[in-house]
Amino acid sequence: MQFGDFRGPAVRLNDGDISALALENGIETAALKAIIAVESAGSGFDSKDRPKILFEPHIFFRQVSEDRRDEAITKGLAYRKWGSVPYPKGSDAQYARLLAAMDIDETAALKSASWGMGQIMGFNHRVVGADTVQDFVAANLDSEANQIRFMLKFIQNSGLLDEVRDLNWAAFAHGYNGPGYAANAYDVKLAAAYERFSAE
Repeated sequence: MQFGDFRGPAVRLNDGDISALALENGIETAALKAIIAVESAGSGFDSKDRPKILFEPHIFFRQVSEDRRDEAITKGLAYRKWGSVPYPKGSDAQYARLLAAMDIDETAALKSASWGMGQIMGFNHRVVGADTVQDFVAANLDSEANQIRFMLKFIQNSGLLDEVRDLNWAAFAHGYNGPGYAANAYDVKLAAAYERFSAE
């Protein structure tokens, strides 16, 4: 599949869409807005209408085939341990790394980035209902609604819906962002965002 410049229809959500998606999943609109705000600063697309991504070299290290791994390491696109090198800032830099990794192995590269409003990792494409990572990425290009549906499917299939319903942000952050969530204060940020949206 050819993705070109990763620009698609890029249809944005409105408040009515968010409320409907929250209702479908039995969670508060303010809770869903809080997750969106913390994961992607409230938008699933960058200023060039590309899905927001974060390319993860430690994931690419695991995803890329062994015969291409040395090339990926040499080019600074793969390393064994998370946090070994700071992330480059800005969407252009993230896409530059993704495209360079795709030149080595497209599927492994797409699986090694997190995508859209929910920042769902590409390797989770089957968890969220996409047969291939290419199908998953194409849907992310289409709309923020698709991105949120993927996020909600991930939350549901990871057994985290009750944590969102109960506003148990620490348990949710642990399940969604991993055991290192506290280092980035994900639970604190989620709680503060929920309070802000609840007051609207």
